[in-house]
Amino acid sequence: HEVVCLARRPGKLADRPWRNLVEVRQADVNDGPSVERALDGCDVAYYLVHSMGSAAQFEDADRRAAASFAAAAQSAGIDRIVYLGGLGGEEDDLSAHLSSRHEVGHVLRQGTTPVSELRAAVVIGSGSVSFEMLRYLTEVLPVMTTPRWVNTRCQPIAIRDVLAYLVAALDDDAGAHHIVEIGGPDVLSYRQMMQVYAEEAGLPRRLIIPVPVLSPGLSSRWIGLVTPLPTGVARPLVDSLRNEVVVRTDEAGRYPIEPIPFREAVRLALARSDELDVETRWSDASTSPAQPFDWDPSWAGGTLFVDRQQIIAKAPAEDLYWAFARIGGDAGYYVHNWAWRLRGLLDTLVGGVGLRRGRRHPETVRLHDTIDFWRVAALEP
Repeated sequence: HEVVCLARRPGKLADRPWRNLVEVRQADVNDGPSVERALDGCDVAYYLVHSMGSAAQFEDADRRAAASFAAAAQSAGIDRIVYLGGLGGEEDDLSAHLSSRHEVGHVLRQGTTPVSELRAAVVIGSGSVSFEMLRYLTEVLPVMTTPRWVNTRCQPIAIRDVLAYLVAALDDDAGAHHIVEIGGPDVLSYRQMMQVYAEEAGLPRRLIIPVPVLSPGLSSRWIGLVTPLPTGVARPLVDSLRNEVVVRTDEAGRYPIEPIPFREAVRLALARSDELDVETRWSDASTSPAQPFDWDPSWAGGTLFVDRQQIIAKAPAEDLYWAFARIGGDAGYYVHNWAWRLRGLLDTLVGGVGLRRGRRHPETVRLHDTIDFWRVAALEP
């Protein structure tokens, strides 16, 4: 297959090892004409967009983006849209997050383009927001008081299996809209998932004490304190944990895929983290589509302040770049490290990310990586 990648800022993909194997076109899901132009000549379009964490009212943002994309796909003559949504029964009192995931699928189906909607629960993979929440909660807290949602049933799935289903859907010959619920072979509570993670990570068994009075709001603030997830991302995720998300249909049998067990998925995710082979992280996403970058044209609007400092150094350029590229994370900062840590603490107290995001890799950086509260906007080795 010939692959076309759509991006608001194509420059973000410049240093990816697969960049020369694909065609990259500029588009914004909120700008229908740009999407229609970018979809020219394409047969199938994948819709992998979510506004949670980048918009205060993410439901409204997701609704508008889906409507814009559906109209553009219809005008471009796309044969099929493949959309990755969330599990959950239509008859259930779904959380805002899961309701929005279902609504996006519904909006996409309003057009004439057939839609294959894959619905998944917690996705287990290095760098995923769900896995990061599970990992930090289990590693940081050997004893924890938790809300009742730790006993809600869930059917997690490995990221490699999600990718396998997405690829299989490319050749789907179903002529109409259809929904396929996908999941791994294990149905577990969040409490059981944390215990399995602890075993695979070589940690002692965790003592988990459910407390009925902990609300989603309190839970999200608590998660915001002990994990890298900001409260704005944690709250809709935590609220969704009250809903049972398990596969209820056998539609996934149309694809020849045997999902791997939860324990193996955790083992593979941990191995990638240990080998510093994390391809992407949830925090790599832009916090706002309107955030200005130094490569934006002057007419794009917004205000970007630039501070340039210069000093003469005798060290070879490659040594200097190596030293500079490893700042932040566990290595910290070369000058006034205590002040940077204080800055991170103050940022956390007012709801920011502080130093919790760390780094994707301790030494190498890529375009648009997050490093603590910074983001890599350009690279000049």
